[in-house]
Amino acid sequence: MARIFWMAVGAGATVWAMKKANEAAQRLTPESLSGTAARGALHLGDLAKQFAQDVRAGMAEREEQLKDDLGLHGTAVVEPRSARRVPRGEPQYRAISAAPGSPAAALPPSRSSRTTPQTTEETPRRALPPRGGTPNRKDH
Repeated sequence: MARIFWMAVGAGATVWAMKKANEAAQRLTPESLSGTAARGALHLGDLAKQFAQDVRAGMAEREEQLKDDLGLHGTAVVEPRSARRVPRGEPQYRAISAAPGSPAAALPPSRSSRTTPQTTEETPRRALPPRGGTPNRKDH
């Protein structure tokens, strides 16, 4: 009687072990691995898209807060083309004075029509090392 019991236990353990081995082998086939990688990439893409949407929403919210704090709602208009000649590439906008009582009204008026620098001096660039091996590689 004991021998039959242990033979049944051994047969059951063998069936269970074979089932687990077949499942593991199926998971490690190239088709299964590529499907897992593709699902992971899609999930990562969805997370990146959600993050970008959250950042855009936060930026828009912060921009509105700054506009409210500085009283800058509707402070730029497009000048007519015939009003003045502007070199190509420069935007044709001018600022309108802020509403009385707003925080922006306390700022002194700008003396120049330009607020951004037109040219910046370039810093000299360092030459790139020649292609191929570098002197600090330890492969020889």
